[in-house]
Amino acid sequence: EVQLQASGGGSVQPGGSLRLSCVADGFTVDSFDMRWFRQAPGQGPEWVSTLTRSTGRTYYADSVKGRFTISRDNAKNTLYLQMGSLKPEDTAVYYCATDEGHRGPGTQVTVSS
Repeated sequence: EVQLQASGGGSVQPGGSLRLSCVADGFTVDSFDMRWFRQAPGQGPEWVSTLTRSTGRTYYADSVKGRFTISRDNAKNTLYLQMGSLKPEDTAVYYCATDEGHRGPGTQVTVSS
């Protein structure tokens, strides 16, 4: 059974940083293209970033480019999202997903002064 569990969210001030983790179970994180999404209150899901399975190429939404970095640790079977220069508009529930639609519960990120 494919399972994903995101963690690492919290409350930070604008300009702060957080690192989100997504632990995979039932598969290896390098066997799918892995993605981070976020969903702000009252809004639909927004794609944030992708890490491809084979080449490890990364892609980012324009809204986070230059501030967020996606990565994975195969030994820990974990996907990461390093977030920096956080803005209030980054406030959302963040969750990870595979390119085949598997996703897990999200983690709340709140950016506020």
